[in-house]
Amino acid sequence: MSATMSQKDWYVSNFKAFEKSLNGEASSPLHALRKAAIARFAELGFPTTRDEEWKYTDVSPMTKSQFRPVFSCKADGVTPDDIASFNFGKLHCHRVVFVNGHFSKELSSIGELPGRVIIGSLADAVKRTDRNVQQYLTRYAPYESNAFTALNTAFLQDGAFVSVPGGALLEIPVHILFVSTGMEAEFISSPRNLIVAERNSQVSIIESHVSLSDNVYFTNSVSEIVLGENAVVEYDKLQIESSRAYHIGSTHIQQERSSNFTSNAISLGGLLVRNNVSVVLDGEGAEATLNGLYLGTGVQHIDNHTTIDHAKPRCPSHELYKGILSGKSRGVFNGKIKVRKDAQKTDAKQTNKNLILSDEASVDTKPQLEIFANDVKCTHGATIGQLDEEAIFYLRSRGVDVDRARDLLIYAFASDVVDRIKVEPLRDLLHEMIHARLEKERAITP
Repeated sequence: MSATMSQKDWYVSNFKAFEKSLNGEASSPLHALRKAAIARFAELGFPTTRDEEWKYTDVSPMTKSQFRPVFSCKADGVTPDDIASFNFGKLHCHRVVFVNGHFSKELSSIGELPGRVIIGSLADAVKRTDRNVQQYLTRYAPYESNAFTALNTAFLQDGAFVSVPGGALLEIPVHILFVSTGMEAEFISSPRNLIVAERNSQVSIIESHVSLSDNVYFTNSVSEIVLGENAVVEYDKLQIESSRAYHIGSTHIQQERSSNFTSNAISLGGLLVRNNVSVVLDGEGAEATLNGLYLGTGVQHIDNHTTIDHAKPRCPSHELYKGILSGKSRGVFNGKIKVRKDAQKTDAKQTNKNLILSDEASVDTKPQLEIFANDVKCTHGATIGQLDEEAIFYLRSRGVDVDRARDLLIYAFASDVVDRIKVEPLRDLLHEMIHARLEKERAITP
């Protein structure tokens, strides 16, 4: 990896300013970790297309901007009315809100919680020296090999902390809302999330990234999710940021015996988006399901990199990612399934399907299998195609006009992923957003 010295110097100099703002916290163990992370970032620099993992995603446009870290933020004038449209209607949930990466107590609405369940700010949990923070924070998201994770760790301040003790069941979802405002200067926010579901617990998480303006900014987020034995977690991530925004998101999931993790990742916004999802099935009988949908328009670039590491025997995994690309947009999918030597009886299925709606849109797809065991069932497949002309003709023969026929086919293609989301208000909103996207595309497409 490499980057210009000016870019390295920019973030290193901002880190020195960050240190001065910490006062007594600069002597804490966490800050020692931050210093190690900024030093590693200075060594790594930003990746280039010469790096195999970034072969199809050029981040050089974002390195030309000097994004300024946000050290503190007190809602920045954001009101409840400003974020009302992002609350999924009347969804009954525990809502924790962050503005430019910093917790806003005024905008959050965390209801009554079962005993020992904690939902709130990671910064507060660090101050309390919470045992789960001490045990898991930075444990599963290594910064040694990833420049963006190193940069996030260097400026680690706040994010969501969800701790569900053994046997607890949260009956309503937890909505983690990250709001980026219309700050004049180009800025970078570095949210860090830690979600711990202990043995026999169950929780549903919605993480959404939204914007109140169309300004240029950079979201560099990292999430660590830990599932104890028999824990069940559904994790829905919705990214609908500014059309000029950059979003790099890394999610690391660690699963113990017989746990069940389901992820639904929806990417609609952003100029350049990269989603990294890494799952380690580290207990016999653990199960993981990864679903994803990305809709690219204009000159958007949306990259999804997933890794499912089968470390123990008898662990099934299921993966379905779908892309719809129009205009001059570009999609990337790289899905890796790794089966270790002792992970016998693995059953892994991976599918990536892409729908290309224009001559200038494109997608690069790379499914991978690394199998070191001999008693496994692993399949993968990728398709790239256009709308079925015969299906359109059939619908038109039944009295459906061509635009409506086209929309029905695209909508059905996307709904295969959206309908897997269990939270009904979120599912309904996504259906509406897809309809709106189709209407907009038809208005600008000759």
